[in-house]
Amino acid sequence: MPDVSVVVAVYNTMPYLTRCLESLVAQTIGHRRMEVLVVDDGSTDGGSKEIARFATRYPYLFTVVRQPNSGGPAAPSNRGLALARGRYVFFLGADDHLAPQALERMVERADAWESDVLLCKMAAVGERTVPEGVFRASAPAIRLLGDGLPWALSNTKLFRRSLIEEHRIRYDETMPAFSDQPFVLEACVRARRISVLAEQELYYAVRRKDSGNITFRACPETRLACAERLFDSVCRLLEPGPLRDGFHRRHFHVELYQLFGPDFARLSPQVRERVCAGAARLIGAHGDGVLEELDEHRRRVLELAWRGEVEALCAHPADRPGGRPEREPGRSALVRWLLAPVGRGLPAGGEDPWAGRLRRR
Repeated sequence: MPDVSVVVAVYNTMPYLTRCLESLVAQTIGHRRMEVLVVDDGSTDGGSKEIARFATRYPYLFTVVRQPNSGGPAAPSNRGLALARGRYVFFLGADDHLAPQALERMVERADAWESDVLLCKMAAVGERTVPEGVFRASAPAIRLLGDGLPWALSNTKLFRRSLIEEHRIRYDETMPAFSDQPFVLEACVRARRISVLAEQELYYAVRRKDSGNITFRACPETRLACAERLFDSVCRLLEPGPLRDGFHRRHFHVELYQLFGPDFARLSPQVRERVCAGAARLIGAHGDGVLEELDEHRRRVLELAWRGEVEALCAHPADRPGGRPEREPGRSALVRWLLAPVGRGLPAGGEDPWAGRLRRR
């Protein structure tokens, strides 16, 4: 049994895929202690040939699965997880790469700390955004809330595989977007110990220079439906109270807010109305006691959605993601399947729009 299985879900990530796979070959943990499960989700950019080149050269290290494009990273991630044999499993973005000692350091520390989930410090390459707050210092154990975890819900973590299998945690294949977040949240809720390794940067999150080769785009209504699933998963896994509110706050701050970038104004009037109405439902259901704690900019944009002021949302779109240093890592590994909108600013100022507006249900 290998110590760690690395799952790489691939869809059109050339030329970045080459460095990703090279970084796995170079791991100091040694090939005998690891396996790499590459699931090619119907790449059309030459990535399949590059994967085959590595598998031919290192047949004892790489296992390759090819499948038709599934429309998102959930299905290839589940396929790789089903094949994993390691004590731990790690998910690596196909355009990201690891420091040579990454797996060795993570496995060593997870064994010493008896970690079920371990986060390693990330570094941003290009304009990619990575979380910072959770990586202020190494810690054998962190809390679900209070140490920055809600802002670090990407699946780029080391998971004890027995935990994943005991609770049958899998990616929701009906979610074209955001499917890693319910997976990570459930693993963290079930974990006996969540740890952070922050002494040095081990994971390099890469922002692609060119977002071409995008053959699948989730429409705003699809992204809204996926955002609703995020709120549902939080409610399913966490009791009402500050802990649940902390994760809801993250989803309002990022996923719901980003629905209202400049692309919103380019939608048909009917779609704009439906997206706005759907967001208003989520705000009414989950916003009380949460939205008041967002920054003023986000409160104002989401208040417009809650009121159904579609034209005002078109005139004052959401800001460009990335202003908050503890925000969820950028999703360039997902961008081949999904292109999220970006935006510009909404003028600040004025009174708190949420004061007294919502009533606790």
